Amino acid sequence: MSYQDHIIQMSQLIDSKKGPWAAIDAESVARMRVQNRFKTGLEIARYTASIMRKDMAAYDADSSQYTQSLGCWHGFIGQQKLISIKKHFGNTDRRYLYLSGWMVAALRSEFGPLPDQSMHEKTSVPALIEELYTFLRQADARELGGMFRDLDAARAAGDKAKEKAILDAVDNYQTHVVPVIADIDAGFGNAEATYLLAKKMIEAGACALQIENQVSDEKQCGHQDGKVTVPHEDFLAKVRACRYAFLELGVENGIIVTRTDSLGAGLTKQIAVSHEPGDLGDQYNSFLDCEEISPADMKNGDVVLNRNGKLLRPKRLPSNLFQFREGTGADRCVLDSITSLQNG
Repeated sequence: MSYQDHIIQMSQLIDSKKGPWAAIDAESVARMRVQNRFKTGLEIARYTASIMRKDMAAYDADSSQYTQSLGCWHGFIGQQKLISIKKHFGNTDRRYLYLSGWMVAALRSEFGPLPDQSMHEKTSVPALIEELYTFLRQADARELGGMFRDLDAARAAGDKAKEKAILDAVDNYQTHVVPVIADIDAGFGNAEATYLLAKKMIEAGACALQIENQVSDEKQCGHQDGKVTVPHEDFLAKVRACRYAFLELGVENGIIVTRTDSLGAGLTKQIAVSHEPGDLGDQYNSFLDCEEISPADMKNGDVVLNRNGKLLRPKRLPSNLFQFREGTGADRCVLDSITSLQNG
């Protein structure tokens, strides 16, 4: 809706009240509406999801059309970054904000600075998303406010050409609101907990959620050793939980960034459930570091796999974690990527 359309619509509404709203100026309301384009976080999520999908398609067609995501830990920082980008480049095309879990843990936790191990409050993430978009919308209001002051000055000077130029600029205004890629870590619990948190993040405005295939209560920074992954079905349940949250809230174009940590993870907390040879569980278990044993070798409490008629005992550490074979990280990453694409 154009600026003039807003004025006409508000004028008709004010006139329909036949007196009680006579002191309300239609153009002032129109300006406030233009300055506050997005009424809810869901409006933002739908708008930015469309932008991100378009940018993804452009990148697939031409890899030189890449996007840049800037890390932010406070709304003011995000606002100043986008103001600077728009000032120096003339637009915000293909520029996003990235809300990483380690930044939230280190800089936003009420417990104080923490390592990237999902020990911070899960509500810190949606709270930061909402804060970022509050500051970005404020940047819109500020810049448009200056344009409206220039419009009044042009009218007072009788400069019709400048008035028209400003009105055109208002109607073609590019918002500071850009996509936010928000890190949901390993989901902060089971699939139900992931779904509930995903809803909060989407309602705050996130169009893209990044989730990783680590065990929630063993979560480690992606750059650290000692990472523990979950079987594919467990991870896919969380990926689907995010998709259900997007679809429930009407953000059909929502993006899920499924990150695999298998390349740097040598441990798993559980053996996958397998129903038949070659299924996802069997493929996951095939990477375990096992030793072939006979029934006589079995000890009390042993966990044993039956594969092709052979009894295999996975190597279990004193921590009750199971170990993958060395050198299997890349192959596990490939399997993770294929299954995520097929299910996310």
